[in-house]
Amino acid sequence: MASRDDIKFLSNPKIGQKRDKYCRFKKFGIKYIDYKDSDFLLQFINEQGKLLPRRITGNSLKYQRKVATAVKRARHLAILPFVADGLK
Repeated sequence: MASRDDIKFLSNPKIGQKRDKYCRFKKFGIKYIDYKDSDFLLQFINEQGKLLPRRITGNSLKYQRKVATAVKRARHLAILPFVADGLK
């Protein structure tokens, strides 16, 4: 009989397992979110230019508010677009 190591899976067997979410700001000790750093802020925006929710990014409420404020400031200064069809 074949052991588990010999069996080849058609798909990844880890699909469906939960990943632990964490607030990257608390983990790395980031206190200030710079609105001028567009590359960092693009991690929190989807392809249409909308903010990603906390349940997807894993941010805490405090830092999600700071991210939202930073993105709004960057949009106002034309560092980030308000609407984009193919942002990434």
